[in-house]
Amino acid sequence: QVPLVESGGGLVQAGGSLNLSCTASGRSFSGAAMGWFRQAPGKEREFVAAISWSGGNPSYGDSVKGRFTISRDIAKITVYLQMNSLKSEDTAVYYCAASQIPQKKYGMRWYETDFTSWGQGTQVTVSS
Repeated sequence: QVPLVESGGGLVQAGGSLNLSCTASGRSFSGAAMGWFRQAPGKEREFVAAISWSGGNPSYGDSVKGRFTISRDIAKITVYLQMNSLKSEDTAVYYCAASQIPQKKYGMRWYETDFTSWGQGTQVTVSS
């Protein structure tokens, strides 16, 4: 059973918005920081955003700052990624991930190796 399941991807025009969701199943990630990564064809996986176990200390990749917002509903064990002002370069498969680290200090970077559980990904395509 896949522990993390993403939803909400799709096709949107440039300038539009999408809201991705990630729900944990079969395991509790209530004490874990959660994050989003993305991977475009032919490119390495890129950090998008992360949030602490309590819903604080959000962190963003430079390319999405000011446009994307990460949040979590602890009761529903769900993490969201609100994506606004989408650009064609945002086109990628978006992955949800859970970390064994509960949080990092504000401003500290998150790395792919900080995360140990991954979803299967959801495709986001932005048409120009």
